[in-house]
Amino acid sequence: MQGKIMKGIAGFYYVHVEGKGIYECKAKGIFRKEGIKPLVGDNVELDVLDDVEMLGNIRRILPRKSALVRPAVANVDQALILFAIVKPNPNFNLLDRFLIRMERQNLPTIVCFNKEDIASPEEKEALRKSYETCGYRVLFISVHENKGVDEVRKMLAGKTTTLAGPSGVGKSSLINLLSPETQMETGEISQKIERGRHTTRHSEIIALGESTYIMDTPGFTSLDISEITKEELSGYYPEFRDYEPYCKFRGCAHIGEPSCRVKEAVEEGAISRVRYENYKVLYQELKEIRRY
Repeated sequence: MQGKIMKGIAGFYYVHVEGKGIYECKAKGIFRKEGIKPLVGDNVELDVLDDVEMLGNIRRILPRKSALVRPAVANVDQALILFAIVKPNPNFNLLDRFLIRMERQNLPTIVCFNKEDIASPEEKEALRKSYETCGYRVLFISVHENKGVDEVRKMLAGKTTTLAGPSGVGKSSLINLLSPETQMETGEISQKIERGRHTTRHSEIIALGESTYIMDTPGFTSLDISEITKEELSGYYPEFRDYEPYCKFRGCAHIGEPSCRVKEAVEEGAISRVRYENYKVLYQELKEIRRY
């Protein structure tokens, strides 16, 4: 029997088998001997120990098509980053940090803004211009009024998507709209591990339909990017790529150099000034890190 690991906690793995439900499984000792750790999102083969109690053993991890380090998950096709347009206003520095992390891991990312029902057209247009010029797909939704959720559903179909964003922007509410059955399934897991889904700090994958999964990750207030160098930073700003070859100096940092085509593109409005100002802040932050 095959399934997908939805959550792993304290040595137990909760495996979703389509048409049957959630099996509580242990991983066979051979994984430890070989230094292999099952990840949330892994597709696995399992031996059923008890069909009534829904217990089993993971006997094999199927080949992974991708694996992320943070969060530690497998077989993710894309990321959906959710921020509110207003209340709270988006933290662009935090949003850009997330996009840098996804660029670093070559993961396509959809930028989604909630609460469009209380935002002005000007606020929406400013956000659209800032992030569509980077090449990202930008969606505006209202979870409160159930607007735009069908468009999100279309973009998730047939894929495994990691959903991320700060606390309080509507991630759980969005998931409940995408799948009304979600609370029943997560409740089944929570009952087994005696822990509610809103108190856990662990990532969790939820089945939305056939071959369609969404990963609910804990809200974050900061993201560390110290593993990259200041010289690498511009490579994670896709909107810079068309202009960098025309900078006067090879290896231009796009900060203080003359005849910098990237800075000229900012002045022309071709590159978002908000994004560029965040780039300068992050560049300075990375510059001040002592490397050994």
